[in-house]
Parts: sequence; C-alpha cells; structure tokens
Amino acid sequence: MPQDNAGFRHINLWDEVAPMAIGSGVHDTPSISVHLPPKEINTGCGILVCPGGGYRILASDHEGLLVANALNERGIAAFVLRYRVGPTYHSTVSLLDGQRAMRLIRHRSGEFGIDSRRLGMLGFSAGGHLTVATGTTPIGDGVSDGDPVDELSSVPNFLVPVYAVTNGEVRGRKASEYLPADTKVNEATPPTFLVHTHEDEIVPPEQSIIFYNALKASNVPAELHVFGSGEHGVGLASGDPDTNQWFELMLNWLRRSGFLTAKQRVGVTSTFAWECEVPGMAWITFLPYDRNAPLARTRVWRNQEGQFSIVQSQGPVPGKHRMQLRVISEKWPHDADGDYSIESEKTSERDVMVSENGTLDYL
Repeated sequence: MPQDNAGFRHINLWDEVAPMAIGSGVHDTPSISVHLPPKEINTGCGILVCPGGGYRILASDHEGLLVANALNERGIAAFVLRYRVGPTYHSTVSLLDGQRAMRLIRHRSGEFGIDSRRLGMLGFSAGGHLTVATGTTPIGDGVSDGDPVDELSSVPNFLVPVYAVTNGEVRGRKASEYLPADTKVNEATPPTFLVHTHEDEIVPPEQSIIFYNALKASNVPAELHVFGSGEHGVGLASGDPDTNQWFELMLNWLRRSGFLTAKQRVGVTSTFAWECEVPGMAWITFLPYDRNAPLARTRVWRNQEGQFSIVQSQGPVPGKHRMQLRVISEKWPHDADGDYSIESEKTSERDVMVSENGTLDYL
C-alpha cells in the first residue's frame, strides 16, 4: 500500500481497474486515505469522510484531511474518500465508490481497530449528497461475485450530511446529478445528524430540512442544526467560533447515540435513592465517568411514589456514573395559581455503579 509523507496510507478501492473506469489515471482510481487515532484513545468508531466540490473537484484539505485530524483527536478513525467526479463520471459512479469504500472499511475493520457496526459517513455539499445517497441505496449488498468485500453491507450505521444537496430537483439545479435521496428515506435509513447555515446561497438550508422531515416521517432518529452565520463550504468553520460548534454538537450526538463505545445500554428500574421527600417534579440524570459513553435521564413526579425507570434504548451503559437529582418544582399536582414552590433549582449528586443487568449500587 502506498504510504503518504504525512504517515497515512492510501488504499485503492479495487485491486484491479475500478468498475466503469475509462482510464487508469488518478481521476479514474477511487481510493481512501486512512487516518487512525492513537490506540490509547481509540473509541472503535470510524467515519468515511467525503469532501465536497460540486461533483467536479474534491475540497480534500478543509473538508477532508482537517476533518480527519479533528476526528482522530477524539479517538475516531477517519477515512477520506477520493471518489470519481464529473463531467467524466456521473454521480451514480461516485455512489459506486462510496458503497465500495464502506464495504472495504468493514472488511478490514479488524486491521483498522474499529467496530464494523459503528461505521458512519460524513460528507460536505456534493460529498453530503453522496453520503445520503449511500445511506438510502442498499442495492447490491450481499452479492459478491467471489469478492468477499462485496458480501458486506454498504449502508453506514449513521449519516452526517453537512450543507448537503439531498434533492437536486427541489433545489432547481443539476437535478440529473443530484438525484433525490429524501424520497428514498424509510424506517431502515440510518440515524442522521444534519448541519446547514441560514446564509448558504449555493445549497439552501431547505435541502437539509426536507431530508430531516423525511427522517421524522419514517421515525428515524435525527438531529438538525441550522446556524445563522456561515456561507457555503465552511468545512469545520474554524474561523467562526459560533458556527464551528457544529463539530462538538456532532460528537455529543455520536456519544448520546452510543456510537463512541462498545458498551450496550441497559434498562434501569429503581427506587428513589435520596433521603428527602419525593419532589413534585425532578430530573434524574446518569452522567458517565467514561467521556465516550452516553448519558441517560428521566423525569420523575411525586405520584410515582419514589419509583423511576428508563427503558433500555435510553438507559445508561454499565459502569460508574455520577447520578444527579435536579428538583425543578415542589408542586404536585400542578395548578393555575401561578405561585412558586421553589426559590431556585435544587441539585443533589451521588456516585452509582450500573451493573450489566441494570441494577444500581450506590457508592
């Protein structure tokens, strides 16, 4: 495998000539560059990064390498895709490259130190379109023709389209290249974190909104952020301390969704653990000591008589947590008097160990 001067590897997606290739040059040879985090902070999560460029060029620095570096700093393996672009190649050929890259990374996940079930795809603009297209087009999975790579799924476990085109016809530009992805969303579409800016005049934020609406209609977990400032193509938005928060918000979403840890959530049913009167209304929150584990929380009311439960899909993972009680009202039941039952929010904390069967050991 060729070794880059920076220490990362470039791997061609196919050992032989790529399907549909009309030449053998660099523009005809799709590949990934491999960027692995230090072993001591490796979360086991991996992300295929797709630079944008209107399906004509690849903005591989600020929408590729710099993103990979930022992911590595948080223990996430990154793979930057060099996909084929027009006018030589149609976006459906780019889709072949995206699908093959997902399969190849899964096939070599042990070598890369990642969990093949926690492999996502992040793309910008046209790379964002490639991301949503890959997430909604599972055609050909499991058909190998003797190639073990093609036996694996090409569908990412999560999607992160950033100022992405999701339907060229709705956008009113390049409809023949930006084929609709929102219309193919269904309940099997991966969880999705969408980012856009209000000021984007090249790809309007409605492109993220229509995809979000499709996800919501199919009950797919999703989160959408439209920032007030930022032109098209900002990448990490490193020059804008407000808009660049999208990256940290994405990391929070990945953690909350359980993609940054191999531990599985457990359901919890327990009795109120504080020596005080059960409040009218309060939050109970499990804050994990493991920075990569998801938090868990539930709201409790006095009529629950000290009992609370959290379903497995929203529960904590096994391990040590800081369990927090935040009382936000002493009133129960609520009424229309408009009077106050507390002077301010009341907070109590204690450590707790969550077992693999969901029982709590208060420390």
